Amino acid sequence: MFEIIGLAAAGAASVGGFAGTRRFVRDRLRYVDAAHSGKAPWIAGVIATLIAMPVVALLPFVGAGTAIVFGIAVGYGVHKGTRDTRGRRGEVAVI
Repeated sequence: MFEIIGLAAAGAASVGGFAGTRRFVRDRLRYVDAAHSGKAPWIAGVIATLIAMPVVALLPFVGAGTAIVFGIAVGYGVHKGTRDTRGRRGEVAVI
């Protein structure tokens, strides 16, 4: 029973981390060149993992794997958000 709770928490953290990060990069960091570098997903993933580690240590049903999966999801969200904005940087709305 507790394993299912931990698995659901890891899934929710990864989906939330991916979706939120992708939307943030696509909408807010569209014109920030540093966010579109090749290192940005790696840096964001490592920082997200390091921030999630103490939080995961306080929760009873999740382990370090949840923080690692969350970091991977955040890094992949940065990558996909960057790819979403590649063709849209200089768009002008045509009416």
